[in-house]
Amino acid sequence: MTREARRAPEARVRWFGLWDSYFVICYLVTTGLVFASGVPQGLRLIAIGALTLVVPWYAGLGRPLMLRHESDRRNTVFPVGLFVLFGVATAADLMSSFALFAVIPMLMMSLATRPALVLGVLGNLLPVTMMWLQGGAGGPAVLFVLLASLLGIALSALLGLWIKRVVRQNKEHAALIEELRQNREQVARLSHQAGISAERERLAREIHDTLAQSLTSIISLVQAVDAEVEAAPAAARQHLALVGRVAKESLVEARAFVADRTPASLQESSLAQALRRQADGLTAQTGLLVRFAVEGDERPLPMAVNVVLLRAAQEAGANVRKHADARAVDMVLRYGAGQVGLRVADDGNGFDGAAASAAERDEERGAAGRRGQGESQGQGQGDGGGFGLRGMAARVAEIGGVMSVVSEPGAGTAVEVKVPLEEAADEER
Repeated sequence: MTREARRAPEARVRWFGLWDSYFVICYLVTTGLVFASGVPQGLRLIAIGALTLVVPWYAGLGRPLMLRHESDRRNTVFPVGLFVLFGVATAADLMSSFALFAVIPMLMMSLATRPALVLGVLGNLLPVTMMWLQGGAGGPAVLFVLLASLLGIALSALLGLWIKRVVRQNKEHAALIEELRQNREQVARLSHQAGISAERERLAREIHDTLAQSLTSIISLVQAVDAEVEAAPAAARQHLALVGRVAKESLVEARAFVADRTPASLQESSLAQALRRQADGLTAQTGLLVRFAVEGDERPLPMAVNVVLLRAAQEAGANVRKHADARAVDMVLRYGAGQVGLRVADDGNGFDGAAASAAERDEERGAAGRRGQGESQGQGQGDGGGFGLRGMAARVAEIGGVMSVVSEPGAGTAVEVKVPLEEAADEER
């Protein structure tokens, strides 16, 4: 249970501790006045006995009832018994009427407003009634008691309304605290679920951009080795060595993304060097002519930007290998004013760009199906369970960049990523 959930009952217990002290003071003062009164000893004993019985009656029945704010037959039994004991004490000795200072609040806390006010009025009129029954209806004494009773009635009404308001506010505060606790639990649960979803998305992207692509490369190289093992053993051995290198690099990448660390290819080299190795690896695996160039003045970039551009190059290269049937690929890293960009273009088959754009819009709307062959041939969009161009675009959007894909059937494909840099805004200031 949260701290807010415990605060309401703890506050009620502390508040009742003060009330208990007030009740004890009222009991001691009233019994002291009765003990010092001039009525016969037998009547004093009856009055003190009745007042004393109020203590266990309150402790055993009334106090738990007031603490829980429940409504059952005890809400009738307790105030009736309290009123009877007070009536007996007052009938025996009028000094017992000072117990009204404790009786009235207890009636207000245990009954609804109207019944509590009725019993409060009757309790304040009881001393006058007892005096009248005992033959003391004349003289200034009865007038004084009558005025005191009327004042007591007014004070009882005001005190009762105040107590009811405090009790109602306590209930409302307790309800608000409980609602706050439930809302916090829901927020914590949703945050936990969102964290799990985000981590799953991260792992899915990393697996697609590293292990899945590396395994695809390994499968292609093994197939090449199978075809070359007898006719060209030297080439087969070369491809086997490349399989081993790709497997080792994949293992390093897997350990890095599981630990949520920087990709191994960026840990000890720049983005341009990592992209150049990526281009060389694509050439070694496919035999394609891959040309890599850097335009502009090379400069350090935020690691998040480096990772996204590297993953974009890996995804574009994997799509070329799997779908383009190209002969040459141009990979260009551009450093411009206030932005950095990466362009990967091939001279392969291309695809219907309009159909692929429509498919991407369907993905964003959460469409379950994929539309047309353009999507399966469109640079691998939807590969690996939907982590192709869609996953690349999501990565780019997370760092504030934009991605564009331009392609036509038979005219090749160009994938371009542009990422704005904060340094431009700093220079403008």
